[in-house]
Amino acid sequence: MAWFALARVLFVAAVAYTAALLRPLPLGVATNIVFALGLAGLLVLFESRLRETAVTRLLGALLGCTVGLFIARAVGAGLFWADSTDPRVQFLHTFILITLPYLGVLVGAKHGEWLEPRRLVGLFRTAGPERRYRILDTSVIIDGRIADVCDTGFIDGTLVIPQFVLRELQLVADSSDSLKRNRGRRGLDILQKIQKMADLEVIVSDMDFPDIREVDLKLIELARALQGKIVTNDFNLNKVAQLRGVSVLNVNELANSLKPVVLPGEIMKVFILKEGKEFNQGVAYLDDGTMVVVDNARKMISKTIDIVVTSVLQTTAGKMIFGRHIEPGVAAQAQPQAAPGAPAASPQPGAAQPAERSEENARTRVRTPQPQQT
Repeated sequence: MAWFALARVLFVAAVAYTAALLRPLPLGVATNIVFALGLAGLLVLFESRLRETAVTRLLGALLGCTVGLFIARAVGAGLFWADSTDPRVQFLHTFILITLPYLGVLVGAKHGEWLEPRRLVGLFRTAGPERRYRILDTSVIIDGRIADVCDTGFIDGTLVIPQFVLRELQLVADSSDSLKRNRGRRGLDILQKIQKMADLEVIVSDMDFPDIREVDLKLIELARALQGKIVTNDFNLNKVAQLRGVSVLNVNELANSLKPVVLPGEIMKVFILKEGKEFNQGVAYLDDGTMVVVDNARKMISKTIDIVVTSVLQTTAGKMIFGRHIEPGVAAQAQPQAAPGAPAASPQPGAAQPAERSEENARTRVRTPQPQQT
C-alpha cells in the first residue's frame, strides 16, 4: 500500500508541476495548479475504482473501445461524399466517434468473462453436455451438511463459490465475537473439505455485481447469469429467489423429506430426556431432532422405553410425535398381532383417553412447536 500511495503522490505532483510550467488556462500559476490538482484527484479516484474491477472486464472494455473506434473510422470514411464543411455533417462525425467507442466499452466490460482462458478454449472444443451450476451461499457453507450431501453424490453439476460469499465468510471468521468467529472458521474448513473431493468439480467465480450491495440479491443475479440453482438453507433467500424465478435447493427441505415416516399405532424405542409441560409427560428426541412427547413417562427419565405412537403433528417448524408409554410385556404382545398389510390396531379406548387428553392440551398450549435440533 505504501508504494501505491507514493506513486499517487508523485503523479499528482507531476501533473501540478506540468500545469505550473505550461499554464493551460490563461490565468495565474495558482489557478492552473488548483486545476491540475482537481484533474489529478479525479484520475486517482477513477484508478481506485479500476483496481476493484476484474482484469477480464478491463480487457473486454479495452477491446470493445478499440473495435468501436475502428467502426467509427469506417463509418466516417464511408461518408466521404458528404460536405465536410456542413455543421450537421461535422456533428454526425463527432457523434459517431463518441458513441461507438462508448458502446464498445460497455459491451466489452459486461461480457469480459468470455476472455477467460477456460472459455476461450471451450469455443474450440466439441459441444458437450451443458454444465449445471450449483451456487453455494454463506449459510449452507457454515451449516456443514452440504459436505456430507456432496460426499454421497446426490449433488450433481459444478459447485460455484462466489468471491463475494468468500469475503462475507472471511468477515465472519475475523469477527470479534467468538461464536461468529468459530462459525466462520468452520465454513472455511467445510470449503476445504469440499474442494478435496475427487469426483466433484468446484470453481470460484469472480463475477460480481457492484451495483448490488445485498449478498442474497447478488446470488440471485449470479444464478440468472449462469442459469444455475442456489443451494441454501436460508428461508428468506429461498422465498425471494422463487419469487424472482430462480430455482433453489434447500438443505432443510431435503433433511425434512428424509425423516422416517411414523404412523399411529407403531411401537418404537426412545430415550426419555426430560419431563414435559403436562402432568406425567416425558420428552424424548429422535436422532434427527424430532420431538417425541410421551404420556405416562415422567418416572422414566434417563431410561430407554417402548412407546406406542398415538398421533403425529406436522407444523412449519417441524414434526412432533405423540406417544404413550407401554410396559415391556405389553409391547411384546402387541407387536405380533399386526398382520402384514393389515392396518395397525388402535389402543383400547379406556387406556388411550389420558394420552389423547394430554395431546390436546399440548396442542392447545403449544400452537407452533419448535423441535430442538441435535
